[in-house]
Amino acid sequence: MNIGIVTDSTSDISAEEAETLNITVVPAIVVINGVEYLDGKGFSREDYYSQLPTISPPPTTAAPSSGMFAETYQKLLASGVEKILSIHVASKLSGIVNAAQVAAKTFGDRVQVIDSGQLSLGLGFQVLAAAQTALQENLEQIHATLNSIRSRIQVVAMLDTLEQLKRSGRVSWVRSSLGTLMRIKLFLEVKDSQIHRLGETRTRTKGLQRLTEMIDSIGPLEQLAIVHTNALDDATQMAERFSSKVSTAPLIRNVTTVIGTHVGVNAIGFVSIKAKTPGYD
Repeated sequence: MNIGIVTDSTSDISAEEAETLNITVVPAIVVINGVEYLDGKGFSREDYYSQLPTISPPPTTAAPSSGMFAETYQKLLASGVEKILSIHVASKLSGIVNAAQVAAKTFGDRVQVIDSGQLSLGLGFQVLAAAQTALQENLEQIHATLNSIRSRIQVVAMLDTLEQLKRSGRVSWVRSSLGTLMRIKLFLEVKDSQIHRLGETRTRTKGLQRLTEMIDSIGPLEQLAIVHTNALDDATQMAERFSSKVSTAPLIRNVTTVIGTHVGVNAIGFVSIKAKTPGYD
C-alpha cells in the first residue's frame, strides 16, 4: 500500500528529512503586525528570534486552514497515494488537529488524522518513524510504532523568560503565578497532551545543569534532540555532552517560530526517546 505521511511545521523536522522520506509538511502561521506569514517562509528562525523581544504588538500564531489541509490531501491522493496518515501537534495545545479533521471528512477512510500528544520533535520523531515504517510495513505496524515511541518519549524545556508565555495565554497557571516567577528559569514538560510545570531554578547555569541531570537519569536512549530558540552555543555543548549516549548524534534544532513565539528566546530543552527494555514490545 502506498501510504502518505503529512504533518505540520511544529514538528520541527528539517526540509531535508521531509524530502528524503516523502513527508508533506503543512506550515502553521505566524501573524506579525496583522500580516500572516507561513511558518518558515520569508525570514529565518535566527532573524525572527533576534527581533522577537522588540516586536510590538507581540506576534501571534494560527493553525493552517482546513482548506489548506484539504488541498494537501487531494494532491497526495491524486498522485497515487492510497492512504494518508496526518500526524499533528497535541490538540490541547493547538487548533491544527481540528483543522485537519475537518478536511479529512471529505476523504472518508483514506485520511486518518492522528493527535501526537506532543510538539516540536516530540511530534517530529513520531513523524519520522512513521515515514520510515511506511516504506516497508502496513498501517497496523505504523500505529504500533507510533504507540511505542509515544510511550517512551519525554519533552522538557527551560524557559529563559516568561514574557512570551504570559502574552500567549496558552498556559493558564502562568498568569496567576507570574509575579513570583518572573525572575526564575521555569521548567516545563509536555506530557499527556498538556504542559506541566516541573519547577524552576534561579540561574541559567543551574538550569542547564539540571537539564543534563534529567537526561542522565533517563537511562539508555534510542534518540535524543536538543531544542532551543537561538541558544545554539548552549545547545551544542549539551549535544556534545551526550554524543556517546545515543547510537546516532543528537539532533540540534532551533525550533519553529510558531513554538518560539510562545516560549520566547534563549529557551533550551531536550526531546528524548528511551531505549526499549528487554521484552518491551
